[in-house]
Parts: sequence; C-alpha cells; structure tokens
Amino acid sequence: MTAPRRAGHPAYLRHMRLILPLLLLLPTTALGWEAGTDGPLCTLEHAEPGAEVRLTYDPAGPTYTITLTAPEPWPSGPVFALRFEGGQGLTISTDRHVLSQAGRALTVTDRGFGNVLRGLAENTTATGLLGAASVGFSLDGAAPAVAEFEACGRTPSV
Repeated sequence: MTAPRRAGHPAYLRHMRLILPLLLLLPTTALGWEAGTDGPLCTLEHAEPGAEVRLTYDPAGPTYTITLTAPEPWPSGPVFALRFEGGQGLTISTDRHVLSQAGRALTVTDRGFGNVLRGLAENTTATGLLGAASVGFSLDGAAPAVAEFEACGRTPSV
C-alpha cells in the first residue's frame, strides 16, 4: 500500500522552479532603449516611469524629431533645453519646440541631431527643461540602440 499524496503541492513547486527562471529572462523593453522602424521612419524609443522618449529619422528629409512625453502637461516657455550628464555632459537648447494639444508631449524637429545622438550615447542621464518643469530619464543601455538608430536609413537593403 502506498502513502497518500499531498494534492498538487510538489508538482506545483516543481513547475514554479522551471517557470520562474524563464520569466526572469524575458526582455524588459518597457525600461530599455529600442531602435526600430515605423514604415519609412527609423525610430529610437525609451519609456520609464515619468518619461517617454521617441526619436524619429526620416531619410527622405532628412528630418529628425525628438518627442519627450511627461506625466503632466509641460508649461509654456520660450526655450526648451536638453541637459546630458555623465561622461560627455552638455546642454543644448532651442526655441523651435512644439507642445501637443494636451501639452504632455514636447517635440523638436531639425535636420541634424548630432549633439542629441552623441549626448544620448555618451552620458548616463538626460533632463528635458522647459520653464520650471523638468523631466529626467536614464541613458543606461542607450548607446547600442543609438548606434543602430544612426545606421538605420543609411545601410542599403539586401
């Protein structure tokens, strides 16, 4: 005669020991930097609590955009600045920013983004500044995605 089995307990633990390591290996794209495409546009995106960043590059222009979305509306202001801190700190500013209708997204469009891309790749944090508002975000892991973004639209298709 065999001893009675506990209902499900050992099997449950055995399955959890197998599943948990797999769950830990899943990518966390919501907190990382990701380069890609959206139709003809090259994209570079990052999201973290308190900030969403999206860059686009249209090779046909060529035109670059950066959009920084905050949890609260940006105030009105004459000059937007983007401050990079870390290995190659710098601050760049422009008066050519546009706010979305709801005011949470701030976009800058230009034909060259060398300083922005260098700032993203070579530093540890960035902060968007407009009036009294500031929105900071991490640049941890940005460099490889920035390199991929820069190569997008310049590499011939196979």
